Amino acid sequence: MNDIAFAGLGTMGLPMAHNLLRAGFKVRGIDLNETALTALEAAGGTRAASAAEGARGADALVLMVVNAAQAEAVLFGTDALAAMSPGAIVCLMATCPPGAVARIAERVTEAGCRFIDAPVSGGTAGATAGSLTIIAAGAAEDYARIRPVFEALGQRLFHVGERAGQGATVKTVNQLLCGVHIAVVAEAFALAAKVGVDLDILLEIMGGSSAASWMLKDRGPRMLQNDPEVSSAVDIFVKDLGIVLEAGREAQAALPIAAVAHQLFLATSGRGEGRADDSQVIRSYHALNGTR
Repeated sequence: MNDIAFAGLGTMGLPMAHNLLRAGFKVRGIDLNETALTALEAAGGTRAASAAEGARGADALVLMVVNAAQAEAVLFGTDALAAMSPGAIVCLMATCPPGAVARIAERVTEAGCRFIDAPVSGGTAGATAGSLTIIAAGAAEDYARIRPVFEALGQRLFHVGERAGQGATVKTVNQLLCGVHIAVVAEAFALAAKVGVDLDILLEIMGGSSAASWMLKDRGPRMLQNDPEVSSAVDIFVKDLGIVLEAGREAQAALPIAAVAHQLFLATSGRGEGRADDSQVIRSYHALNGTR
């Protein structure tokens, strides 16, 4: 496992590709963004003229794209899969619905390649530091082959099952909890704001009580800022909670709290604030309650 084709050189993908180069892998970048490809070349990687050229001869094709539709476009719309050698690994690391992941995996294996479902958690900071959590599902022998790649990208590596879609399911549960936690922190702050409680004091009290959570401590301070630096955007949770609800429909599992959280992020995005930090879902509560 030495020659890696990497599709998706965005805010997470580019630093991930840099970490692979630092670990000694050969990396060919696949992206439409010329600036990202130039940055990869400056770090020692090479650019592919097309997805098919990038995938040809690669030991693994890593897909760090936006969604399942982009993964399908790279694999099937550009002949990248057809260009891969039999037995090469397709590794989907984007957050996608479990059902979509399973369908992509079926087409990949029918073409004679191997498939690993490996979404990540940790955001841009984790991608840059090489400290991502990687949640992988696939055959044990395929996981063993690609593990050196994961070791260059993350610190917490988990093999959660041998069936494609299981990794995506674990990531979906993670995003359900994250999105709901952010929304409920905003709701608690909105109640306090409505009756004039100082939110800085509230945050200090709650942060040291049994009500504390990682999201409270991380997003809470940013909710008190008018325009905080963007760590993760509102639109990320519009997408990810949409995936949660899609997974719920496929499994026939009722997810009413996730549905409400999704509506709040959607309302924030609908007002033109989708690129704001996800903590700013609190603006929807302020709009509902007439606070600020």
